[in-house]
Amino acid sequence: MLVASTNNYTCYFPHKHRGKEAMDEMGILPDFKGIAIHDHFKPYFTYKCFHALCNAHHLRELIFVYEEYDQKWAKSMIDLLLEIKEATEKTKNKKLNRELIRDFERKYNRIIKAGLKVNPPPEPSKEKKRGRVKKSKPGNLVERLKNFIDSVLAFMYNLKVPFDNNQGERDLRMGKVKQKISGLFRSYDGALNFCRIRGYISTVRKNGLPVPESIRAVFEKKALTLIMSLN
Repeated sequence: MLVASTNNYTCYFPHKHRGKEAMDEMGILPDFKGIAIHDHFKPYFTYKCFHALCNAHHLRELIFVYEEYDQKWAKSMIDLLLEIKEATEKTKNKKLNRELIRDFERKYNRIIKAGLKVNPPPEPSKEKKRGRVKKSKPGNLVERLKNFIDSVLAFMYNLKVPFDNNQGERDLRMGKVKQKISGLFRSYDGALNFCRIRGYISTVRKNGLPVPESIRAVFEKKALTLIMSLN
């Protein structure tokens, strides 16, 4: 089950795959020109929109690296991301002070250098093998944070961008609970109908509309008028 959501709208879509094929059929990202907040799943980057990475995912990975690998840079990055988050929540302006942003960027780059120092690129194997040389989990993480700094810190540059994609996680929770309990849908049409109904209910709730009356409006063919009132 895929989900695309904002504070006002929710769209669910079922598909047997979770990659670009599914996203194309869902029909949102191919034409989307806004900011997509996601977990760095590679197919997302095939779309020509702005990308922001979920820092809740980064925090979980950084905690793992700090606790399991005892790498101090990870703890420093956790503290910095939370410090920036606090600063964005406290500001009453449309953007942070430019000097403060530069200070955060300097701290970020220093931490990345420390992370790269303890996670140098692996030496090429003497045996001839196809593909890239496998890197450690800490090495992959620090390299991602280095290469995608603009997407990691998108919430700092644009205060309208959330720190994480918890909106999507919350919207998806009910569907995942149903999957866990029922296990599956007996037909694709059943899954598609479920997603349409749940997306409609979630959307009317987000807009403060009563659910029973909104469902009744569908059968009374007044749903279009109801939906148009949200715009």
